[in-house]
Amino acid sequence: MEPAPHPAKPIAAAGIRLLPLFLRNFVRSRETGLVLVAIVVGLLSGVLVAAISSLSQISHALLFDIPFDAHLSATGVISWQRTLLIPTLGGLVLALIGLYFARRVKGQQLADAIEANALYGGRVSFRGSLLISIQTLLSNGFGGSVGLEAGYTQICSMFGSHVGQRLAARRNDMRLLVACGAAGAISAAFSAPLAGAFYAFEVVLGAYTSAGLVPVIASAVTAWLVARQLTHQSFLMVPGFPSPVSVEMIGQTVLIGIICAFVSILVMLAVAFSERCFQRITVFKGFLRPILGGLLLGGLALLTPTVLGAGHGAMQILLVSNPTWLLLTTTIVFKILASAISLGSGFRGGLFFASLLLGALIGQLYSIVLTGPLPTLALQPGTAAIAALAALGTGVLGAPFSMVCLALEITGDFSVTVGAVVASSVCALIVRELFGYSFATWRFHLRGEVIRGPQDIGWVRQMSAASLMRTDFENALTTMPIGEAQKLFSPAQVRQIVLRDPSGIYAGIVPAATLHSVANQDDEQLGSLAQQQDECLLPTTPVREILKAFERSEADVLAVVDRTDHRATIGTLSEAHVLRTYGEELERRNQELFSR
Repeated sequence: MEPAPHPAKPIAAAGIRLLPLFLRNFVRSRETGLVLVAIVVGLLSGVLVAAISSLSQISHALLFDIPFDAHLSATGVISWQRTLLIPTLGGLVLALIGLYFARRVKGQQLADAIEANALYGGRVSFRGSLLISIQTLLSNGFGGSVGLEAGYTQICSMFGSHVGQRLAARRNDMRLLVACGAAGAISAAFSAPLAGAFYAFEVVLGAYTSAGLVPVIASAVTAWLVARQLTHQSFLMVPGFPSPVSVEMIGQTVLIGIICAFVSILVMLAVAFSERCFQRITVFKGFLRPILGGLLLGGLALLTPTVLGAGHGAMQILLVSNPTWLLLTTTIVFKILASAISLGSGFRGGLFFASLLLGALIGQLYSIVLTGPLPTLALQPGTAAIAALAALGTGVLGAPFSMVCLALEITGDFSVTVGAVVASSVCALIVRELFGYSFATWRFHLRGEVIRGPQDIGWVRQMSAASLMRTDFENALTTMPIGEAQKLFSPAQVRQIVLRDPSGIYAGIVPAATLHSVANQDDEQLGSLAQQQDECLLPTTPVREILKAFERSEADVLAVVDRTDHRATIGTLSEAHVLRTYGEELERRNQELFSR
């Protein structure tokens, strides 16, 4: 019998001190316990979001000499010296931090909530998350054209993961607690508990389950209640009256969705292009990249301060001030450039709010341009802006229902969200068909990670050739005579013989049936019957690559070699065993997912 995969190590193996046994058992055995933990995560999330937001406001006020209650992107009285130099100074600070922590924090420790849930079973690094959150706060505080939402979700998801690890939670519960942290972060940031909850399902978990609904909702609502007490939050003011629902209105929101789909793809490609350009700057190991990025950002800010920060103030002012088409067009172009430069040069953050701002401006621009020739047909600016806001956010984040809920919650007007539903759906369809990635998974793709979403594929990677192979295999030299091999290896006891050359290197496999089907070639060497000489596996080969190798080679059994430069056989692996083990593990995890 071939060995089963090695069991996963207990969560406490990382050195995290576990909570008392009765508390761990209560959370593991009762859904109520998991809900109570989710409420605690939501409470922490609300406090953390309020604290980070306040620190950002203080940074803007001190560094750019603006009132404490003013938004950076909506302030036109900043001196040109501060506008140019503060982002450059921020780049220098980020470069120094990156230089110091380059060798101390890397790899899995820098995984965000999506990557942690997809690859590491919900384990988010405490130290790495603190570093990412600090970098995000500094990037935004020094005027970088990035949102704080990435920092919010990172730190809140980390606390969800940390609590789960101390409770020795199951893998699925760990992933759920990470999603609870992300839900609390988005809920508190936008005063939108529904959007936060569905953000967790669509972006962080990758699936909706009835077992996960109550914990995620509990965390999102708790964070919203806490943040509402600690920060001043208000609805987004939308200009004009909502356009009535009609065939013309639906048709125009479809067009808005198409436009936003192509713009969202353009934004993601612009960030990737900016990263490639900055990566060519290798002076001092890239130390100059964020400094140059800050200088370029400051230059853009001299043209319009709306490129500074996430853009909260700029969105509200531009929505209610009846801007011209030229102002909207230049602001859209400059904001795309500023976000691409900031992220490409090394400023830490995300495109969440930038996508909302760009969407709102594109919707307004659409309404203004169409009002000239067709004043009675054009959508109202507010309706077009909210539809485009939800659509572009969907294109970048890959979360249509979250964006629809966000449109409803930040406006408080159900009627304007009808267009958001249509535009988001159209945008999501086009981006999936033409591009296939959200911004987060696109960044993973650029790094070489094969992640198309937050679905848990980490356990698949843990099933490698080393954990599946058997080590009790028959082997022989390629120089052994066939007649001698026929006497030595009985077909009733041996299925295949692994060959090695005189230096011990893997040289192929001979099936026992092939060996005993040969007649009158007793003096011929066994190596003449070798198959799969060039097809073998490494111990780290994951199960999906193993299955592809079997399909490619059309073999029933493959050898596992120690390394590519030595190729000494250390085991064999049969396709039947791999398929059986993979299917059993998949079924077991599905049962775990829906058992609670």
